[in-house]
Amino acid sequence: MTLAELRQRPVTHPGRCRFRVERRFVPSLFLAVVAAGPLAAQSTAPSHGALRDDQPVRGWTILSDREPDDLAVIAAATAYDIDHLELSHEVIMDLKDVRDERKRALVNRLTDAAHAGRIQEVVVWDHALYELAHYPQRFRTGPGGTIDLDDPAFWSWLKQDYREMLDRVPAVDGIVLTFIETGARAERQYSRTLKTPQEKLAAVVNAVADVVIGERHLNLYARTFAYTHEEYRNIIGAVDRFQPGVRLLMKETPHDFFLTHPNDLFAGTIARPTVIEFDAAGEFNGQGQIASTWPEYILGRARDLLRRPHVIGYTARTDRYGATRLIGHPAEIDLYALRRFTQDSRIDAARVSAEFVESRYGAAARPFVTRAFANAFDIVTSSLYTLGTNVANHSRLDYDGYASSYARHVSGKWIDPPIAHVKHGVNRDLHYWSDVVDHIAPPWTKADSGGAQWREVPWVKERGWIHADERMDEPTLALVLTEKRFGVAKAEESLRAIDSARTLLRPNDYRELHALFERTLLTARLHAAVAEAYYGSRIWSRGGAFHTPSVEQTIRHGLAEIDTVASAMRTYPDPPPVGQWEWAKDADMAMGYRERIERQLRVVGSGY
Repeated sequence: MTLAELRQRPVTHPGRCRFRVERRFVPSLFLAVVAAGPLAAQSTAPSHGALRDDQPVRGWTILSDREPDDLAVIAAATAYDIDHLELSHEVIMDLKDVRDERKRALVNRLTDAAHAGRIQEVVVWDHALYELAHYPQRFRTGPGGTIDLDDPAFWSWLKQDYREMLDRVPAVDGIVLTFIETGARAERQYSRTLKTPQEKLAAVVNAVADVVIGERHLNLYARTFAYTHEEYRNIIGAVDRFQPGVRLLMKETPHDFFLTHPNDLFAGTIARPTVIEFDAAGEFNGQGQIASTWPEYILGRARDLLRRPHVIGYTARTDRYGATRLIGHPAEIDLYALRRFTQDSRIDAARVSAEFVESRYGAAARPFVTRAFANAFDIVTSSLYTLGTNVANHSRLDYDGYASSYARHVSGKWIDPPIAHVKHGVNRDLHYWSDVVDHIAPPWTKADSGGAQWREVPWVKERGWIHADERMDEPTLALVLTEKRFGVAKAEESLRAIDSARTLLRPNDYRELHALFERTLLTARLHAAVAEAYYGSRIWSRGGAFHTPSVEQTIRHGLAEIDTVASAMRTYPDPPPVGQWEWAKDADMAMGYRERIERQLRVVGSGY
């Protein structure tokens, strides 16, 4: 199937944007196997080793290198019927990391613990090619010091390198190989015989497969994602050239894990066994430091993706670095939703929530806790997102300094037509580019030299949807603030629900849930306050005609609220574990906006 044909297919999405829904997929191998029951599928499986073609993949991915937390995740895996564990990121990002004795020892200990805990397959992450300096100078004879891919000695050296690295982690059962966006991008290396990017990418994957599959009889999962439709063309062309036995691992969404992105268009459409990668840990969506209890969202993705014809299973991220593991956290419900879907593909979110909450918090507290949980999706998508698109830098409050929010990460990049139906009190269809980005993006990000990735979406400017000047105005501000205040109201509602259940919850459970939803409320309030001050000041900066009493009042209220909320966050007695995002530091970011806006207004608005 060509890219053009695939792009004509309807896209599906479980969130808040408008899409046609395609339900004509045949049952996947994954659902066919698990229909017999997870325990039946395990009964003939070896205690450990590479998963066979007839075994479904039910996986988790550990990112953190905190061994006690990793062991807690592994210990919980049996109850979730997990048969596939990925060690990634802080544990091991590249296979070459095993030459670091500390990392090698950690990988081996975690692998042994997983096997002892009846996880059949443990795989480690890798990226190829590595940075150019990893490869001997004698192979870097192409233009600009690139690798000469026509040199047979290079491929012999590469395979020996993999043999030596695998020897250092002898119990692992496979590799997850990211072959795009790597240190020395294969498609940029020199070759006279490999004439296309697809051929170069495939040559690297096949060389690794010769060792991993052909010699070691392990599984190789080629991990794919792309920034553009052109990159997807390269990937599909490369995959067509992979040798037999190479599996695929594809994200639930195109490029990255945003709640408003459609399901990945290509996942499950390529005739290779495919594993779907879910981000239950919320890289861009709060990282478990605020509420991310959304089984309805997880099930919405699963109902489509895990039913696609070539899908053999899933893996779900279980943390976002540090001590942010989901196991033992209220957001473990998202992992539970995936598990229950594999047992009963007809299950709905209400039943998942009822089961999880009752088993963890008791029947009496269930009505209150499920009510609190149910608001999480709306809170996050109206706080960390603005009018249908993410504006948080890996969950961090960063409206002005992160250009990717206004080009690369815009959900409208993957939707045709690029229309979001925004609820959250707005209740309007908005064009992602002309109605949203053209107004909320700071001018420097819209300029060709401003750092935004406009070459990835050339049609946006060609069609006149984006203008380089300041376009923030009062009608757009009204929509933004309606949405932000909706998020605050939903967060207040959730916190009230938890407080109503105080006498029905165990003291530690109440403390945990109260703190989670109180942090969620403070986050929603902080985003609302910064939106008032930041977007209001951008309107004010346009000059006298824009110096209205309404704008001035909005800015003043926002600046005062930043003070109040930032102070509460800085002194908060129960901060969450720190991962990639540090929740309390958003207070510092907000105060930075406050100080900058006050300085700006003293210059621009003499009457302010």
